[in-house]
This record gives sequence, structure tokens and C-alpha cells, in this order.
Amino acid sequence: MIKEIVKDQFILSQKSISATQADLSIVEDLLDTIKAYNHHCVGIAANMIGELKRIMVVNDEGKYLVVINPVILKQSRQYYHVEEGCLCHIGTRTTKRYEKIKIEFVDENMKKKIKRLLFLWLILLQLIQN
Repeated sequence: MIKEIVKDQFILSQKSISATQADLSIVEDLLDTIKAYNHHCVGIAANMIGELKRIMVVNDEGKYLVVINPVILKQSRQYYHVEEGCLCHIGTRTTKRYEKIKIEFVDENMKKKIKRLLFLWLILLQLIQN
């Protein structure tokens, strides 16, 4: 189901908890919602739809990547300060992003994955950090 985007900063500032298989319905809501906002959004996290779970969905060149319980394993020394926008906030904000990272997560089948991400992907880290 398409969910309304949360803009309440108090809710958005709350710490998300690990997701379990029982939370997979949230993945469907995230997929429906990101598709509805596809012209304005490349990634969406569960807290953005009011669910304080560590789940995000990313539009990876037309394919949707489900990332559950991501953990940053490694990051490069090189980083950038970039201006980013978010559906939850008005305007843009300056954010520190590393050139490369390596993350571990589980997918929608609860299968463990490891992925290396380059700078363009790192903009999506705001989703992990939310």
C-alpha cells in the first residue's frame, strides 16, 4: 500500500530497530511508495513511512534493491560534502559521504548479502543512517 511520507522530525529522529521476517509486509509498502514517488525519490527507508525498522528500498537503475538491517563493514578515507534532498525534509542539506563503502545486509528473502558501493550510491546512506 502507498504510504504517506512522514515529515515529523521527532518521529524521524527515533532510532530504528532490526527487522525480522515478520516485518516483510513493510517491504511491500516501501516498494509501493517508492514507485509512487519514482520521479522524486531514489531510495526510501521504513522510518519515512512511519515504521521504525531498519529496512530500505533503493531504485538501482530501474530494479528495486531491498536492504534489510544494513551494517557498514568498511569505508574509504576519501569523503565528500554534498547537498542532498529528501522527501521528509524541505530543501537540501549538506551531508558527508564516503567515496566507497562495503555493507552487509539481508534481502527480501532474508538471504545475507555483501555489496560494495561507490560515491553515487553513497548518497543513499542517509537511509541507513536514518
